[in-house]
Amino acid sequence: MESSYRRRHRTWCCSFAVPPSSPDNPPFKPRRPKPEAQSKPAFSSSVPNSPQSSKSSSRIVARIDPRRILSPGRVSPIEDALPDPSPVLDSAPRSRSFRAPVANPIPPPPMNSAADVTVGISDGFDVRMSLRGKSGGCVVLELNSVILCANSEVFAGLIGDYRKGNSSSGSNKMCRIEVPEVDNLGVFRETIELMFEDDVPKRLLNIGVYRSIDVLEVSAGIMFTKGVLSCLQYLEAVPWTEEEEEKLRNLFTRFKFDDETTRDILGRLYLHDSDDSKPNVASQLVWSITTCVNANARNELKSLVKGLVCKSSVYEKNHLDLSKDDLYSVCHSCIDSLISLFEEALGTVPNERLTKKDMNKPMIERISTQVDNINWLLEIMLDGQIAEDFVDIWSDQHRLLKMHDNASPMVRYELSRVSAILFVAMATRKLQCRLEARSGLLQAWFAPMLLDFGWLQRCRKGLDIKVLQEAMGQTLLTLPLKQQHTLFMEWFHHFSRHGTECPNLSKAFQIWWRRSFLRGSETHAIESR
Repeated sequence: MESSYRRRHRTWCCSFAVPPSSPDNPPFKPRRPKPEAQSKPAFSSSVPNSPQSSKSSSRIVARIDPRRILSPGRVSPIEDALPDPSPVLDSAPRSRSFRAPVANPIPPPPMNSAADVTVGISDGFDVRMSLRGKSGGCVVLELNSVILCANSEVFAGLIGDYRKGNSSSGSNKMCRIEVPEVDNLGVFRETIELMFEDDVPKRLLNIGVYRSIDVLEVSAGIMFTKGVLSCLQYLEAVPWTEEEEEKLRNLFTRFKFDDETTRDILGRLYLHDSDDSKPNVASQLVWSITTCVNANARNELKSLVKGLVCKSSVYEKNHLDLSKDDLYSVCHSCIDSLISLFEEALGTVPNERLTKKDMNKPMIERISTQVDNINWLLEIMLDGQIAEDFVDIWSDQHRLLKMHDNASPMVRYELSRVSAILFVAMATRKLQCRLEARSGLLQAWFAPMLLDFGWLQRCRKGLDIKVLQEAMGQTLLTLPLKQQHTLFMEWFHHFSRHGTECPNLSKAFQIWWRRSFLRGSETHAIESR
């Protein structure tokens, strides 16, 4: 019997063709509209988010009358006085479990007589399904019970219960199923249509990933096994956007599928390895970037990784494995390489210790690369508010300070680029340090900064000189007045000899002078003006 339905391609009905008369479907005679009603526009109810074209819009119910439901394919009057025996399907979304059956699809419920096949309907439609949307609208479909029962466990149970209730009366009435509170009428209808499709994967390919996820949710809710498996197979084989991935992830939190069915697709959503076996990915990325030899690739990867690990990133940081110890370990390695390069520049390293790879590139480029790596790591530390210890580390670089005095100005100014980042961070309140740390940093690197300022102006490399001058003055003013006196007098003598080759700290110098030599009330009045 089912094969005959498929051969005639009338296993479900969704058109406005007039069907033949039947005991359940008497002929319908349209009434002539009243003259005053002709000027009023016809009311139409549309299905939200329907993927169908204008050609298929005729399938949608155009009008719902209190005494008549216009279903796709037939017009049947329903009297108000008759009781409504329609089974109701709960369509509210909730957490459900789905397990793909190992055997064949569920067979239709047993039929008591040959009349159960046709139920008085000459073309085989014996189920009328009413879909009512949450936001209004209604879609009525007339379907074949054999196809419904073979594909959906939920509908098979509803149809079976209905037939048991009407078997004693011998009634051949059409089984009516009502599905209230449907979120998306178009998606629910599309899911039902898939039961009558010969090529389900092709249909899913046409509707796309986002819509297929909605179809998957409905299929799981009505236990439509073929639809669930087809959707999962299609979704696993195609790429997703971030929005589609998040939508799919939310679906898997509300519906539980068996592991055999969803193993491949869950492998793309979640990392199933244990914490012990999970590699330290973030640390490996940082190490790879600091040892990268291609400048363009290194800069591109720095932007990529910084965007992933910084606090301002849109990605979740709950499972990142980049720790403070990892960052400082890489940072110590870069500083050690920087010391070795300065020793090589001063000729204190034997030639046999130098590799051919090291000697192929200019010394200036190699030193600049290591300083860039240190500054990049420092930016990540500042973003994570873990850079306080680096201030002490940089202040204790006595070997670099000693070599700074003897190195060429063309390479030694690179060291002051690191100090400049720290001064700006302190002045902009991104870095809060103890007094001992601030004092140690200024005592160690303030004089080298004065010597290198001219080269910093000529080779800025992204450094804002005005911001740096303001930051140096603000950082000096955080020290006790006695230490400010020593450092400001050092700046004054250096500025008087070198002029614009020295940072201009005049504004901070005036503030120190007023605070040191004027009375408190006079200082407050001047600074207020």
